[in-house]
This record gives sequence, structure tokens and C-alpha cells, in this order.
Amino acid sequence: MNITIERAALLRSLGHVQSVVERRNTIPILSNVLLRAGDGELSLAATDMDLEIVETVPATVGRPGGTTAPAHTLFDIVRKLPDGSQVELDIGGDGTILTLRSGRSQFKLSCLPVEDFPQLSSGELKHNFSVAAADLRALIDRTRFAISTEETRYYLNGIYLHATKSKSGSLETSVLRAVATDGHRLARVEMPLPDGAEGIPGVIIPRKTVTEIRKLVDEAADRIELSLSDNKIRFGFDSVVVTSKLIDGTFPDYERVIPVGNDKVMEVDAKLFAAAVDRVATISTEKSRAVKLSLVRGALTLSATSPESGSATEELEVNYAESPLEIGFNSRYLLDITQQIEGEGAQFTLADAASPTIIRDVADSTALYVLMPMRV
Repeated sequence: MNITIERAALLRSLGHVQSVVERRNTIPILSNVLLRAGDGELSLAATDMDLEIVETVPATVGRPGGTTAPAHTLFDIVRKLPDGSQVELDIGGDGTILTLRSGRSQFKLSCLPVEDFPQLSSGELKHNFSVAAADLRALIDRTRFAISTEETRYYLNGIYLHATKSKSGSLETSVLRAVATDGHRLARVEMPLPDGAEGIPGVIIPRKTVTEIRKLVDEAADRIELSLSDNKIRFGFDSVVVTSKLIDGTFPDYERVIPVGNDKVMEVDAKLFAAAVDRVATISTEKSRAVKLSLVRGALTLSATSPESGSATEELEVNYAESPLEIGFNSRYLLDITQQIEGEGAQFTLADAASPTIIRDVADSTALYVLMPMRV
């Protein structure tokens, strides 16, 4: 194999694929990136056996071929080369050494055989549809903060994506819905069901896959092709293909934790509320992060106390006409949710101090958040 490629193009692609590679690997081949050259392009692939990213980039191919080289080392070398430089990659002789030349720099890297590199992306995924990059970005951004990090409840360690019906009064529409929960809070966001997504299985996309896709979506073209089966999902856009195993588990019946009897409604300016929570929470203890909401007609008082730091209170005007109520929340969870509200108004639908609260964006009915209270 012999190719010449622009440093910027190689660096961008290496940056995409190497982020999948774990720093500590017991299997040497998983520390490497697979390089294949032919037909005027270089293909780069990396995997951790659960997630695989493949990207193709234009290159001047002098001699087609392939090898695998240490991913992080190669990335660091290319990152440190001067802007605008050309990079030559060459495998000669027995194929065990990759020579990288750029200007007056030369590096020799040990390689492992292509045959040892595991293939994750083989196999047919029978459900195929496409979504706008902006829609996928919104689904991820507005749910991923609620993904559980508790490894024992592995089935909560991802975003649950499924096709379902959404009811609004007597109207019923087909939607693609994303849900995440960690037991303390729940995020449910939906969009109109794309063509071809009817009948897809409900799948749990792992946290690491969600993180990698989110990084790539910012650079993506207008639409992203999704393919999925019962145990794999694939995202394709521009010159990138991401294939991931799915979490093999059953996502809980999240509808059961969304309260239906909450009868007290408060509306507040989302930005003012988030800023006030952030200020008052400065006093709350690091462990509990508790903030108390005291509601009376037309007014909300936020308060926090801590034995070490003292106390803090702040008052806000709100739209509230029900009986007085006091309820406590984890301020970090409260901020995570209010940061997702893009409109001006946040609507809280409450029952009492011990029951879950529903939070919505007044201007957007596609997202719903549930937050469990805490004792304060």
C-alpha cells in the first residue's frame, strides 16, 4: 500500500474513528485502526467489538492495499504535523511496518495483519429509513442527560428508540419516540414517524454510541440514513458509517411512571427559573444538591440550606393559582431539564410533595420530562 493524502483530511477522519478505541485494551488489534486504500480513496475503520466507525476519504493511491496501525499513536503524529502538509503512508516488504513521511519527518509504526481485524458491519439490517440531522440531534440532546450510569440496570444505559402512537385529545399520530430514564428523572421526546420506520423493533442504543453519533452529527449533511435489526443499528451519512450493537434487554414500561392525576399547574419563565435555581443551589450541600420550591398564588420562593454554608432564598413571579405547595428537587436534575426548554415558558404539573412532577416546554408539545421529588 502506498498513498498520499492531505493532513487535514486524514486528521479529521482519524479523529472520528480513533475516539471509539479504548485506551486500555487487552486485545492488541482493538488498539489499531484498519487502513484500506483503493480507487482513489482511503478507508479507515476502528471498533471496540460493540461499536464500529468506518470513514472513507479521498487520497492519491499509488499502490492499493491495507494494514492496521496503532490508532492513538497515528492520530497524535498526524495532529502534530504542520498545517497544509501532505502525508505519505507506505507499507513495504512483509507488511509489518507502516512508514509515514511528511516533509522532513519520518515515522515507522508496527502493524498487525488485516485478517485479525474484527468485522462488525457485516449482515443485513432490514429496517431502513432516514431522518433530518437536526431532528436526530434534537432527539439525542433532549434525552441523553437522563441516561442511567448505573451498570447494574444495564437496560437503562441508553436511549430507547421506538415507533408508537401519540395522543393529543382525540387526535392520534404515528411518532418516532426517544426515551431515557435513570429512575430519578425521565425524558420523552418525539418526532413525526419517518417513512419506512413503521414496524421497527423498539431498540436501546448504548450510551457510548449515542455520544459518538452526537459528535459526528454536527458535521453531517442534511439527512442521516438509519438501518436496524433486533440487535444492531447503523447510521450512515456523508462518508461515515457507524454500526453498533444494541443493549440486549427490555426497557421498562415508562408510561407507568408518567403521572396522570397531577392537578396543580405552574408556569414560569424558563431562563429566569434556571438562573435562580443555579444561584440558590450554590448553598446546597454537594451530596444532596437539594433546592426547595415553595408555591403560593402568583409567587415561587426557591430556597436552600446547608449546615456548613448557610442559606439562600430567591423569589420569582409565576403563573400559579392553586393551593400552597412545598416540594424539593435535586437542583442538578432540575437544571438538566430546564436547559432543554427552548421556548420562553416552562410548565410544571404537580400533585404533592411526594409525587413525580411533569415538566414541559409551553411552546413545544413534543417533549415531556418527569422528575422525582426529594425530601428537603
